[in-house]
Amino acid sequence: MRVIQILLFAGIGYALCAVAGYFLVLAISTNRHDNSVEAVMTAAFVIGPLGAIVAGFLAAFRVGQ
Repeated sequence: MRVIQILLFAGIGYALCAVAGYFLVLAISTNRHDNSVEAVMTAAFVIGPLGAIVAGFLAAFRVGQ
């Protein structure tokens, strides 16, 4: 059950950070040629996984107590 909770929090963290990262990159990027592709790739492969790692660690500490 503990592992399922950690994975659930990691998945939610990935989704939330990927969506937030997408809009963040759209807002701050100066790239005008393929801005949407840059935003999607950065959100999916950089910001989303970082959010999943952070959420997983936080969930592990929360569930462990």
